[in-house]
Amino acid sequence: MLRRSLLASSAGLAALACLPASATASRSTTVSVAWPVNVGPLNPHLYSPNQMFAQAMVYEPLVRYVEGGRIEPCLATAWTIEDDGRSYVFRLRENVRFTDGVAFDAAAVKANVDAVLANRPRHQWLDLINQIEGLDVLDAMTIRLRLRNPYYPTLLELALVRPLRFLSPAAIPPGGNTAAGIAAPIGTGPWKLAETVRGERDVFLRNNAYWGDAPQVERLVIKVVPDPTTRALALQSGEIDLLYGTDLLDSDAFRRLSADPRFTAAISPPLASRLLLLNSGRGPTTDPVVRWAILHAVNRPSLVRNILLDSEPVAETLFAPNFPYTDVPLEPFAFDRARATRLLDEAGWSLPAGGKVRTRQGQACSLDLAFIGTEALQKAIAETVQGDLARVGIAVRLIGEEASSFYARQKSGEFGMIFGDTWGAPYDPHAFMASMRTPSHGDWQAQRGLPMKAEIDRRISEVLVEADDTKRRAEYAWLLRTLHEQAVYLPISYLANKLVMRRTLGRMPFGPTRNEIPFERLALAG
Repeated sequence: MLRRSLLASSAGLAALACLPASATASRSTTVSVAWPVNVGPLNPHLYSPNQMFAQAMVYEPLVRYVEGGRIEPCLATAWTIEDDGRSYVFRLRENVRFTDGVAFDAAAVKANVDAVLANRPRHQWLDLINQIEGLDVLDAMTIRLRLRNPYYPTLLELALVRPLRFLSPAAIPPGGNTAAGIAAPIGTGPWKLAETVRGERDVFLRNNAYWGDAPQVERLVIKVVPDPTTRALALQSGEIDLLYGTDLLDSDAFRRLSADPRFTAAISPPLASRLLLLNSGRGPTTDPVVRWAILHAVNRPSLVRNILLDSEPVAETLFAPNFPYTDVPLEPFAFDRARATRLLDEAGWSLPAGGKVRTRQGQACSLDLAFIGTEALQKAIAETVQGDLARVGIAVRLIGEEASSFYARQKSGEFGMIFGDTWGAPYDPHAFMASMRTPSHGDWQAQRGLPMKAEIDRRISEVLVEADDTKRRAEYAWLLRTLHEQAVYLPISYLANKLVMRRTLGRMPFGPTRNEIPFERLALAG
């Protein structure tokens, strides 16, 4: 067991001691929640095992994405766009300090952006990083971001949870290489990480010197509870106070707790798409007919009704039509078992007499379906898909594994089918589609066998720098239509966050994105 304390240094205590009394929030309380894993080292410039919700608690962006799709000031209070979209000048917020007492200023912004750019290949999935030419310090509180081309999603991508958020310069290692690690997770946000006990808990404390409205909660304990059944029992027993997320509870547990008068339960509006990726470059799914048959063979309405208990709407397309540029008319792959059977028969995938698995030229129509073993809903969905495909002669072997192995499998392409949700606002569709061009996510592996893969990648690159909105919309329509027709995605539902909390605790809204949990907006009862 590893125990890490992050607030014990004399410098940190001295900085806390210097805070004015007026900066300290009056409410003192502890709230406990559960999460499947520890939050990780919380390097703002890196990815897994860093948990995004926790990175967002500690680190802040220049601009913030808020409900309704608007961009609002955060660490930058104003900005202007110059040079036909190739230059953004930001005025930074005055009187902001990192939780170690270091001032937030233009030099801090430059140090962080330079650190991200030094590790540019790791971030190539995000096209803003590829577009950044450099950052200039104009004065102590003004910076200019220079781009190679006009790039319409610039402000949206500056609002993302990672990698363009800001670490204290004192925590950046000598030489500026944050890719090799950071001294401590020190940001400007409303929370600071105080302690990590590996496999047990992470403890966050309120940032009493926060420039904005400080949280009412003083201490937040995030307990590591990998098993969804145990999480539900922990909430019922009072060991934790709330659960918030997409798949922390199975649907039966959520429905049971929703009916319990001790708890308040809520479901957010749709945030992203719950998907299965079909590998076009490996096994039977290299045949587009098999992919079409799979999409027709899975009874998604029944799955949503019986597994998700109608808590999420059925998805028919890669993205919900309410995202920018995604309202493209596409013919759904409706559930039709007879049609799936006919497609397979006509393509030569025959079912031997007395057999249960189709074959063609000696190849069995069988594939792996990988999921995260601690995700209750993924397991239930996977078992349902396995049963539906068995009815048309496609054998599915389920692989449930820990998260790190699952994500490694996405990158390596060692799957026939694998879960791979879209990311929701503000990523969809532009950032999610930009990531399809690199093998950093499962999407590249799912698409790599497509004959038009090079054209897909080229068109994605072009649409991101297209200044004309009409041409941009036409390019997105081609991309979405092509991916839909090639059937490398099996949309299941438009997923939502679910909140269950003790009724006596108070009130808590949903965050603007699926990866941000607004603990700082928890309004305590009384």
